[in-house]
Amino acid sequence: MSGDIESAVPLADDSAYANVFSFMGLPLSRDIDQPALDAVVMGIPYDLATSGRAGARSGPNGIRQASANLRWEEQRWPWDFQLASRLRAIDYGDIRFSAGDSDDMLLQVEAHAARITGAGKTLVSLGGDHFVTLALLRGHVAAHGKLALIHFDAHTDTYSAHEKYDHGSMFYRAPQEGLIDTSRSVQVGIRTEYDHADHAFQVINADQANEQSAQAVIDAIKARVGDTPAYLSFDIDCLDPAFAPGTGTPVVGGLSTSRALQILRGIADLNIVGFDVVEVAPAYDHAEVTALAGASLALEFLYMKASRG
Repeated sequence: MSGDIESAVPLADDSAYANVFSFMGLPLSRDIDQPALDAVVMGIPYDLATSGRAGARSGPNGIRQASANLRWEEQRWPWDFQLASRLRAIDYGDIRFSAGDSDDMLLQVEAHAARITGAGKTLVSLGGDHFVTLALLRGHVAAHGKLALIHFDAHTDTYSAHEKYDHGSMFYRAPQEGLIDTSRSVQVGIRTEYDHADHAFQVINADQANEQSAQAVIDAIKARVGDTPAYLSFDIDCLDPAFAPGTGTPVVGGLSTSRALQILRGIADLNIVGFDVVEVAPAYDHAEVTALAGASLALEFLYMKASRG
């Protein structure tokens, strides 16, 4: 018999189709006490707070599967270093909670987020609908205190009249709970209605984000956030449906993936302590376009963290 039989499956490889079990082929582990571990990727398969089309519970798996298309490039353009040379990460797997129990989801996600951030690791979360961010903020505040919010979305998600479990209410509730400082927070890509007269967040709407230079948007975000520890939440429907059709509440007129990535790279030097990408719904996707965008955004954030040393 010719050739050698592999004695073990490698922890990570560059295949786009073999052993696609984790984000970017990272080791599947919950050992957050590993030496030199920097970042943890965690999935939250929840969509019970969705007001439009359901399906974001399959987002974490869809993003992981699409990330296999990004494995081959050891050094992602335009960064000038290989990610593995500066950052060590694991895939924590998905959070489990009692089926249909939103309160249990909130408790489980907050507890795991607090455990990971309390150990000094940076958490990258894959949703799930956007309601999961409320629990993630609670878990991050335990380690970092009140946070600035950098929020990419088509919707402000500050709607007070919504139900207790609703992916449009998190950023109404989070300031009330003392989780985020609205005076240091900014929302980018907004293109749906909200109360302009009573809105504490700075808004860079979709027209502004598209028509101004990327640098102008970057400068505005930096001026607002300053040196405050910040949480970055990216709802995939911030992107135009041409770039992200696979989501529950698509809204035309959004950002391109190129524009979004340019802005993220430009704010890499801010003190961003956590990240999530949410609302990827693979059932409405085409050729994994949306899942690939989600995977690319999560990978970009890992490079952003690595670029800060």
